[in-house]
Amino acid sequence: MVSIAEYSQEPKYTIKVLSDRTGVRPVTLRAWERRYDLLDPGRLDNNYRLYSERDIQVIRWITHRLDEGLSISNAVREYRGLRESGIWPEALPTVLAPQPSQAPRHPTSYYADQLFTALTGHDEAQAKQIVDAIQSMYDIQTIFLEVFYPCLVEIGEAWYRGEIRIATEHFASAFIRGILMNLLQAFPIYSEAPRLLIGCAPEEFHEIAPLMLSVLLRREGYQVEYLGADLPVEDLVFYAEDTSPDMIILSASFDESARPLYRMQAKLDQLPGKPKLGYGGRYFNQNEAARKDLDGIFLGTSLDEAVQNVHDLLD
Repeated sequence: MVSIAEYSQEPKYTIKVLSDRTGVRPVTLRAWERRYDLLDPGRLDNNYRLYSERDIQVIRWITHRLDEGLSISNAVREYRGLRESGIWPEALPTVLAPQPSQAPRHPTSYYADQLFTALTGHDEAQAKQIVDAIQSMYDIQTIFLEVFYPCLVEIGEAWYRGEIRIATEHFASAFIRGILMNLLQAFPIYSEAPRLLIGCAPEEFHEIAPLMLSVLLRREGYQVEYLGADLPVEDLVFYAEDTSPDMIILSASFDESARPLYRMQAKLDQLPGKPKLGYGGRYFNQNEAARKDLDGIFLGTSLDEAVQNVHDLLD
């Protein structure tokens, strides 16, 4: 058998490749990095992670131990015990690794710009080709955070500067929203998993971020119901009484949208299941005082933080 130590440490694979080769979802890989310091990925000048063949073999060994009944903490403890004794585990049998033909382009600096050009030019066919390309190279979270989000920010700024019409901004948002809805509906729904209701606060119509969060959480196995923009608090509380969610997550960008949420947790506490209220969005990112005053759970300033906080609260 071949020792894991014999595999190359050269960082050259994206997290999408690591996920494909090991069967572990990217968000889980990132969680293992944070919690157990299991991998030490290389980084490009732009801080973009790249993984080695040895990283792939380590994850494959860990997942093999999980398949044999160990918990992740015990599998990591066993791996660390071997390494502290100067022993490398034996690698699992595997086929030869595919060799990337070139270093991956940084998604923000290249594909986000390409998508911006296609969408502002109303070239839907070209935009679809770009999306197809990035889906073959990057994981969903990278696409959301480093392609879709910066592209939409730049489109919004271009509209603010008077360089594009509002119709163009709507076209771009509708295009990306359609992709997100397709992704949401592609993931299975697990009826026994914690139930989440996600959407926008009253008079809030910026729904791309909560829709992205819905996709990421459904991919994680949660039973996510995305409810869209402009959700009245009273109606949502009645709906929660009917559906018994474990958590309601709402996004707000402005004071007018955030204000009705201040009395929402008190209403939810009167329901039999007392669902948790999670919240986020630009308004709360920029107003620490509002976060202190609102009786609920601030999920963080990024999608990464929100996903992890939901895990910590519900798992």
